[in-house]
Amino acid sequence: TPPNILIILVDDMGYSDIGCYGGEIRTPNIDRLAANGMKFAQMYNTAKCYPTRACLQTGVYFQRTNRDFSNTATLGEVLRPAGYHTLWSGKHHARFNPVTRGYDRYYGMIGGAENHFNPGSKAAPGQRAPASKNDGNRWSLDGQEVKDFIPEDPTFYDTDAFTDRALAWLSEYQKTEKPFLLYLAYTAPHWPLQAWPEDIAKYKGVYDGGYEAVRQARYERQIKLGLVDPKTSPLPPMEYGRKSGNKWSELSPEERRLEAIRMEIYAAMVDRVDQNIGRVLQRLEDQGKLDNTLIFFLADNGACAESPKVDNVDPKAPPGSVASFVSYGQNWASVGNTPLRKWKQDSFEGGIATPLVVHWPVGIKPQSGWNRDPVHLIDLMPTVLAVSGAKYPGVSKEAKIPPPDGVSLLPALAGQPIARPGPLFFQFGRGSAIRDGQWKLVRQGATWELYDLATDRTETRDLAAKRPELVRQMDAAWLTWWKDCTGKAWTGTLPKERGDE
Repeated sequence: TPPNILIILVDDMGYSDIGCYGGEIRTPNIDRLAANGMKFAQMYNTAKCYPTRACLQTGVYFQRTNRDFSNTATLGEVLRPAGYHTLWSGKHHARFNPVTRGYDRYYGMIGGAENHFNPGSKAAPGQRAPASKNDGNRWSLDGQEVKDFIPEDPTFYDTDAFTDRALAWLSEYQKTEKPFLLYLAYTAPHWPLQAWPEDIAKYKGVYDGGYEAVRQARYERQIKLGLVDPKTSPLPPMEYGRKSGNKWSELSPEERRLEAIRMEIYAAMVDRVDQNIGRVLQRLEDQGKLDNTLIFFLADNGACAESPKVDNVDPKAPPGSVASFVSYGQNWASVGNTPLRKWKQDSFEGGIATPLVVHWPVGIKPQSGWNRDPVHLIDLMPTVLAVSGAKYPGVSKEAKIPPPDGVSLLPALAGQPIARPGPLFFQFGRGSAIRDGQWKLVRQGATWELYDLATDRTETRDLAAKRPELVRQMDAAWLTWWKDCTGKAWTGTLPKERGDE
């Protein structure tokens, strides 16, 4: 019987935030999936929200398409003709509505970032005006599109609302014989940092020890979990932000209090995601469907070092509430990506590495160790095709659809090596990289750096000067890939990216 497929994507979460990857945040439901399934140590995304979402949905590198998924087939377009209900709840980050591209149902934010308590431009009943960066968000309410969605429910919080809608669909389709694809794309824990007070209260005092102490504790837990070998993944020096560059010991008591609160709210957001995943797992268990549901849990990019500025914010509002708008900055982002370097938007490991937890009792025996094969978002489409029997490109009406760039992860799920025919490639903004076996060539700007990730996963020893021939070979491979994807030679001029976050 083809499995149900549940893909859970979180937004701007760091490599080490969840419990099973070394974090102190309480994530018992994700940890349970990991304990009864598989954990991947070297799963890659694209370092940024919208290219990740396009890759995940289409199985091709973002450089072959664009943020509106042109010249591709989506998971919905291949699975619907194979007899699947196709359901999508949560963030999209494009301009088109997913119901036009293979999805039976879509509920969520079509744009890139929002106020979690009120995505709209005006106050909801009984609330303060929402702090935000834009003038309201275009939403699809499962059939009805709204340009400026202002919830009428005073208990609205998007993480809960996305789950509520998913649970309603699971109940609606419970009696049908058809399997389902459910893509659950939470906007948490992306800024603005906002959470329910009772969730924030759980983390009171947890971060009072400061960045360095929390980072060190995470690193030590990662060693105990077997995720990290201190010989091949030494903890690099902390990279402090230019604006918030002080060590914890150099902050005033008031600055420490405010910094700790930001991380408490962030932790509460991740905690709430885990609670909601627990609700979905319970529903699937109650329906007898959990055992034959293939679940993927991952994040769209590394932890986010951005500190966005907004005008319409109430400085007196309690941090984490609808009228406040805070992010947690580079120092906590460095903690989030422990032990890796750099952050969202960078092609170093801290920008492109994500946890990947896979759970499928019918198809996977629980594996206590770590799968260390380099894997990528482009591998999800081939894996879904393999388990579902669906045909590619399905009912996509797009022109010039290339074959998927990835490979099926089914061998890995069976404990076998993955037969990838070539390297993995990366480019976003000023960052580029190529991962070929143990070697990674990476740059953030013009100059390539070379790392042997088998002995230096945390990218601390640049070997480019010692291996110039290897640098030339890998650079040539990257340039060939770029031209193959885009049809144009790389000029060093960055592609124009529409900044809407």
